[in-house]
Amino acid sequence: MHFVLAAGGTGGHMIPAHALAAELKARGHGVLLITDERGKRIPGLFEGTPVEVLQAGRITKNPIALAKGVLSVLAGRREARALYQRGRPDAVVGFGGYPAFPALLAARSLGIPTVLHEQNAVLGRVNRLLAGGAAAIATAYERIERLKPSQRAKCVLVGNPVREAIVRLGEQPFPPFDEFSPLKILVTGGSQGATVLGRVVPRGLGELQPVLRHRLQVVQQCRPDDIEKVREAYRELEIPAELMTYIEDMPAKLADAHLVIGRAGASTIAELTAAGRPAILIPLPIATDDHQTANAREMARAGGARMIPQPQFTPETLARQIEVLAANPEALADVAARALSVGRPRAAQDLADLVERVANKQAPLLVGPAVAPAKLKPAGAAA
Repeated sequence: MHFVLAAGGTGGHMIPAHALAAELKARGHGVLLITDERGKRIPGLFEGTPVEVLQAGRITKNPIALAKGVLSVLAGRREARALYQRGRPDAVVGFGGYPAFPALLAARSLGIPTVLHEQNAVLGRVNRLLAGGAAAIATAYERIERLKPSQRAKCVLVGNPVREAIVRLGEQPFPPFDEFSPLKILVTGGSQGATVLGRVVPRGLGELQPVLRHRLQVVQQCRPDDIEKVREAYRELEIPAELMTYIEDMPAKLADAHLVIGRAGASTIAELTAAGRPAILIPLPIATDDHQTANAREMARAGGARMIPQPQFTPETLARQIEVLAANPEALADVAARALSVGRPRAAQDLADLVERVANKQAPLLVGPAVAPAKLKPAGAAA
C-alpha cells in the first residue's frame, strides 16, 4: 500500500512519524512525508523517503493573520489534492502541527481515509479541528483531554512511536551504578533546548555534596545563545560537561545516562519510558493547554520521574532531588524500572497495524493490544 504521513516540523511531531515510516517501509509499503521546511531540515530523519513541502498557515484569533493563514491552508490543500490525484494514497496519517492541516483536508475532500495520531495527553489544535472526520484517532495516553465524548469511539491507545534504537535500550540492563561509579546525567530541553535548564542545572549540580559532585559526568543540550555561558558555568564548577545545541545520536546518549533532566514533551516521555530511564521533569509552563504537565503525570504517578513545576525549579530543589535519587543505587534502578513499566515499546507496530486496517476499511479497534475507547477517561476525570 501507499501512505502519506503529514507532520508539523518539530521533533515532537516528526520523530513518531519517522518511527511509523520505518515500520511501514519494513512491511513493504510506500511512504511519502508532507511537512514544512523545518521538518525537512531535521537531521537523521526520513532519509531515503520522498518529502513534499506544502503551503500551510496558522489559524489565529488575529483577523489579519487569520485571513492570511486560511488562504495559505487553502493553497496547500490544492497542492495536496493535485499530489494525491497523481498517486492516490491508501490513507493519510496526521501527526499534528499546522503543516499537516492542508494534507488532511485534501484527503477528506477526496474521500481518502485519515488517521490522526495524538502524541500528547491533551488533543492538539489541528487534531481537534480534524477529529470529527477521521477514521481513527491513535492516542499515546489512556486519558486524553479536550476530546469530545462523540470522538472517544474512534480512539485506540497505541502509545507514541519511538526509534527502534530507543526501544532496544529498554531490553538491556540499566547502566551499572554504585556508590563509587560516575553519575551520568543527560540534560535535554527538546529540539530547541531550554534557557531555564542552562541557567538552573549547572548551579544545581554545584549545590550537590562534594562526594557526589566529583562523580558527575554531564551531557547537556543548550540553546545556541546560551551554550558559552553554560560552558563557563561548568568550567568554574570543575564539572566535566559535553555541550551541544542538538543531540543527533539520542539513543547513544540515553544509553549511557543514569538520570535525565528535561522538559516533558511527548517524544521525551515516550523515549524515557521506552528506554527505562529515571527523570526529573520540568514541564514547559507556556505549552498549549499545559499539555506537558499532563504528559508527565503518568510517568510521575508510576514513580519513574520527579516533576518540578518551573516556578519551583531552583538550584537547591534540583540538588535535593538528585541527592535523593542517587543516594541508593538500588533505588535509582527501581525508579528506572518504574519508568519502563509505563512505556509502550510496540507503539510503531500497533500504529502501523491500525493504519493498515483503516486503509483496508476494516474495524480499527481490532488492532493489537490497544485499550478500548470506553476505558478512556473524559477530560477532567480523576486520575
